[in-house]
Amino acid sequence: MRYIDDFRDPSAAKGLVVRIRRDAAEVPVRLMEVCGTHTVAIARSGIRSLLSGAVTMLSGPGCPVCVTPDGYIDAAIALGKERGALLASFGDMLRVPGRSSSLEKEKGKGVDVRVVYSPLDAVALAAASPDREVVFLGVGFETTAPAIGGAIRTAAARGVRNFSVLPSVRTIPEAMGALAADPEVRIEGFLCPAHVSAVIGSDAYRAVAEKHDIPCVVAGFEPLDILMGISMLVRQRKEGAARVENEYTRVATASGNRKAQEMLRETFVPCDTGWRGIGVIPGSGLRIAERYSAFDAERKFGIPVVFGQEKSACRCGDVLKGKILPADCSLFGKTCVPEEPYGPCMVSGEGTCAAHFRYGAP
Repeated sequence: MRYIDDFRDPSAAKGLVVRIRRDAAEVPVRLMEVCGTHTVAIARSGIRSLLSGAVTMLSGPGCPVCVTPDGYIDAAIALGKERGALLASFGDMLRVPGRSSSLEKEKGKGVDVRVVYSPLDAVALAAASPDREVVFLGVGFETTAPAIGGAIRTAAARGVRNFSVLPSVRTIPEAMGALAADPEVRIEGFLCPAHVSAVIGSDAYRAVAEKHDIPCVVAGFEPLDILMGISMLVRQRKEGAARVENEYTRVATASGNRKAQEMLRETFVPCDTGWRGIGVIPGSGLRIAERYSAFDAERKFGIPVVFGQEKSACRCGDVLKGKILPADCSLFGKTCVPEEPYGPCMVSGEGTCAAHFRYGAP
């Protein structure tokens, strides 16, 4: 298939749905997609309804905005209010609520918050304003981490010392392992994220598949990509297998992007970090390497990110773990709507709650 329409062919989709239902006829399968873009694509395409009764699709912690704890937002706000830093951020972070406020609300009160489209934009802001401290809010997974690392290295090479990063970078395989070990979630197969896999490679999931006896399939974002990935997972369960397969061969490879991986190794080191609703997962975070410590906002300003209890009324944590659907939260569609989100899963365009609200996903 060469063109985008080829991946949306209705007759091919119908054939895949028939195959999936046939292979899952005896025992329904519980699968989890671990990517916010997959979550939106599944909701938009109506895949859950098409496979209802045969496959249960759970939405995992694949939205970096959604898994960012309250304490990170609080630390970012403190950098702006208490240290007078100019905060540079991707736009989807502005409305994420902390314990008492959000970047959007604080911007309205005078905190200098700028929306940027690349970490390098923040370096340029710092270079153009040498009298201001500029802090980039470095939130993301393995996909955005190389770009954040590249910005740090660029700032160091150019001597832009008033630039720093408040890191909130997480790695997907470790989170998958934590969810696989949770008996309350009962995952029987992982639809692995495509963008992350393009960087880290499909081999990165072998430990999850082998240790937890759970099939893993890397899949693209078009309807046929997703249905083919689900079909491959269902077939593995039918065979009693647990291996890593790659449906997205046109982009992702077994070994991934070596240049991006080299950038990660140069600028970051693994660390324990907190995930909203899941807690602290050992080795699932990336902190700025010692050689670039001058660009680490936590160390530079002495304002740490504190992981604590999130808002008790918001059930984003349970949604992110696949324990409940958004509609099972008493706030969904009432107190929590896209125009006035109570929790981060309703803020981001890739959030599970936002996808269910927009597309009416069951």
